[in-house]
Amino acid sequence: MTISTDPTTLVDTQPLLLDVSNTILTVTPEQFDLLCIDNPDLRLELTPHGELIVMSPTGGESGEKNLDLAIDVGIWNRQTNLGRAFDSSTGYDFTAFGGGKPSPDVSWIEKSRLEGVKIVGFIPIVPDFVIELRSPTDRLNAVKTKMVEYQRLGVRLGLLINPQDRKVEIYRPGQEVQILESPTSIDCGDVMPGFILSMNRVL
Repeated sequence: MTISTDPTTLVDTQPLLLDVSNTILTVTPEQFDLLCIDNPDLRLELTPHGELIVMSPTGGESGEKNLDLAIDVGIWNRQTNLGRAFDSSTGYDFTAFGGGKPSPDVSWIEKSRLEGVKIVGFIPIVPDFVIELRSPTDRLNAVKTKMVEYQRLGVRLGLLINPQDRKVEIYRPGQEVQILESPTSIDCGDVMPGFILSMNRVL
């Protein structure tokens, strides 16, 4: 399908709406950056295969849980000053490693790894720790695929929190995925010393 951009042919002033619910949109990393600049109110991600992901705003329940997780990580980080923590609006650029441009729900990077790294735009290094919180509208397989990609890239500890099934999947490089049923907490001390993430307000 071709859409003419000649203004003399545009006689209808109504906005053109495209139903892309069953369409895979493929863009280059450069086009993705332009889309982010032109649409600052949208939360966008780019998969390693160049597929554009447009995420709708989260519901209240998921938003509250995500905030709780970010607060827990943020408080621990302020107390220890071991690194820097980031929320779900933070974008990463993994294209130099054959990856995409995702936005984890919560992420953390150890301080020394950020020396000399500019983080004004997309962060160009792989975080040490990520959390993905599955919302009621998220397809589980899609979130798992995202976690496997984090694992491939070298994220030292990745948590997929699945409130719908009351499970937490733990991803570490070179290891089998560990699945916990209804855990009360997750010990993250091997990557974030002394940090135990409570699940009481999430699952």
